[in-house]
Amino acid sequence: MNNTFLHIGHEPPENKPSGKKTIKTVLKDAGRQIFVSMLILVVAFVAMNWRALYINVKYKIDVWTGTQQESSLEEMVSTTPKPKPKLADTDKSTETQVKSIPDLFLEITPPDTRLVIPRINQNIPVVRVSSEHLINKDWGALESEMQEALKYGVVHYPGTSLPNQTGNIVITGHSSYFPWDPGRFKDVFALLHEVVEGDKIAMYHNQKKYIYEVSNIEVVLPSNLEVLKQTPANKLTLITCTPIGTNLKRLVVTAELMETQ
Repeated sequence: MNNTFLHIGHEPPENKPSGKKTIKTVLKDAGRQIFVSMLILVVAFVAMNWRALYINVKYKIDVWTGTQQESSLEEMVSTTPKPKPKLADTDKSTETQVKSIPDLFLEITPPDTRLVIPRINQNIPVVRVSSEHLINKDWGALESEMQEALKYGVVHYPGTSLPNQTGNIVITGHSSYFPWDPGRFKDVFALLHEVVEGDKIAMYHNQKKYIYEVSNIEVVLPSNLEVLKQTPANKLTLITCTPIGTNLKRLVVTAELMETQ
């Protein structure tokens, strides 16, 4: 029996794999798992907030390429006096009189309460909810009622002023929300962070128009309730979650009343 026969099908003990993972292998496996987990989270985040993200990307591209068009809503926040109509001269021919008739400036006032923000091209119904849960300090029921109301527009926070009252009007709306949730207003405030100081915002209420000018923009924690407090001055406060797709902080846009029409 020779040595060649003895070693057929047998590896020398020193050549067998040890079966133990080195630190390099462990780190490599951990890195791979972390990468896959992060990739899944990113895909899930994009899938759940795709519309709000699309709105933001499109806005940035339009600004960068110079293709962004002025919103047709700008006229609704104009404070420029409109020319007064004048009577046509009666001593001229009918054709001349017809040509001299000035344009009729007739703005149709919406019957409901609405918020108009030209910068982000939004004309949104404002939904009111009962103050009952606020009075009873039933925060869970209040949150549930407000979430239901957010399906139909932005929500007037109960306990804060209305446009025809002195004080702070607080309006809250979604910047993004679950795609399977019903409603057309899940991302009406997706571009609210694009609003800048000096922008005009209009609010319609009881057949009157109230025009506000943005005076302050800040990001606060959800625990900051100062933004809900009443003020001696007439102002409008808009609140939404930020960053988009999270509930970490609140974007707060404050505007001062300029004019009532």
